[in-house]
Amino acid sequence: MSADGTWSITVDTPMGQRQATLELSTAGETLTGTHFADGSSGPIMDGALSGNEVAWKVDIVDPMPMRLEFAGTIEGDTISGNVRAGTFGSFPFSGRRI
Repeated sequence: MSADGTWSITVDTPMGQRQATLELSTAGETLTGTHFADGSSGPIMDGALSGNEVAWKVDIVDPMPMRLEFAGTIEGDTISGNVRAGTFGSFPFSGRRI
């Protein structure tokens, strides 16, 4: 399953929905790209693709500095899964290729 492309995702957090855009590229089972949210951007790290399952990490600064760890499944032009936000626990995310 191809993860390549630009994705619009929404994370459901206790602070409300948070929007982000991902630009993803794959090379074999390696996933690379950039995460854009809240006026800043950063590279994704430790990205992996196995079949239709994806995982990556990203460091954010807003609403506070932390590392987010995403794990999800791609089905066609949709993506969904969970994101672990440090000691705050895990939250669902979903999105579409745009």
